Amino acid sequence: MGVVLRASSRATVEAHLDELAQLVDTAGGVEVARLVQERSSPDPATFIGRGKVGELAELVKAQGATLVVFDDDISGSQVRHLEEGMPDGVKVVDRAGVILDIFAMRARSREAQTQVEKAQLSYLVSRLTRRWVHLSRQAGGIGTRGVGETQLETDKRLIRKRIGVLAERLQEIERERSVQRSRREAMPAVALVGYTNAGKSTLFERLTRTRTLVEDRLFATLDARVRRAELGDGLVATVADTVGFIRKLPHHLVASFRSTLAEAADAEIIVHLVDASHPEWRDHLRVGEEVLESLGVGREKCLVVLNKLDRLGESAPTMADRPTVGISAKRGDGLDLLRARLRERVLALPGIEVLRFGPEGGSELQRALALEVVLARRYSHDGIELVVRRR
Repeated sequence: MGVVLRASSRATVEAHLDELAQLVDTAGGVEVARLVQERSSPDPATFIGRGKVGELAELVKAQGATLVVFDDDISGSQVRHLEEGMPDGVKVVDRAGVILDIFAMRARSREAQTQVEKAQLSYLVSRLTRRWVHLSRQAGGIGTRGVGETQLETDKRLIRKRIGVLAERLQEIERERSVQRSRREAMPAVALVGYTNAGKSTLFERLTRTRTLVEDRLFATLDARVRRAELGDGLVATVADTVGFIRKLPHHLVASFRSTLAEAADAEIIVHLVDASHPEWRDHLRVGEEVLESLGVGREKCLVVLNKLDRLGESAPTMADRPTVGISAKRGDGLDLLRARLRERVLALPGIEVLRFGPEGGSELQRALALEVVLARRYSHDGIELVVRRR
């Protein structure tokens, strides 16, 4: 269910619904129909208006649907009113609810599972009026917080308490991750970011020569993974694969996954991967840049990489306002050029120097090996070359 408001166009809403259909597919559902409503502003009670609710109910009944998914955020009271107008047993959710369902399926690590639970509870607490309406009665006496507190208020208080516990647990996990990052801080850090399904996991596998989940579905990756990658000429860097971006990702979800995205915020070089074969790739790039900006990541740290050129059958699109590299992570095309660009950026980082010594090396070489962090060493008939990071 999509709604065209004053600030949007029907074409934009249809594009968002195409993406929503992918989300529903990833969550295990099948789209049977879609409906678009044009309004100047959302209806406070039902978001789409009573008349459209009746039309939606008829469509649901005719198609035998069991779930209605709204592309926009809808409140708990709006969900309740909408479900009252639907055939029995039909649920109503919004985009955020579907994304959370996918996150719950994908979470594997302790960090991801904690983040998902926190995000789910934050989403749920504003919707208890719908789910717990049958418990909204007066509760009092021994063992309760106080006379007059409703069961609904008790549930909300317990959920907020649990959210606090999970927030503390995430802080503890983040401290552990900080220790891990400090152990590898001498090595240059590269992070792969981009719109979900842009091919980050495929590129991660290519660069690090590891096997990972590569799936043509949204949010295939939730956990940030960090591995070593050879950039050529003996130079090594760490590469992190991060959770994908998406349009209309609710703020509370971004906040819940901030620790995962910290790998991107702390990286010295950002590879912003874009699916160049997608008709909305410029919009995807914009969404990613907005998320990076919210994390305090400047554009100067980013290298835009246009992926999936194998699907285009033509030369890669170019951008005049920023450097880009065109690749096909699936086929391996353009990866040597990408590694060369990453090497250039690593060598230009503050504190990185190239030291050259004669064939024998001597005391100067021994002093450099003892005092500096050596990132790469190369031997030739002319002598020895070290790439070092000043301590």
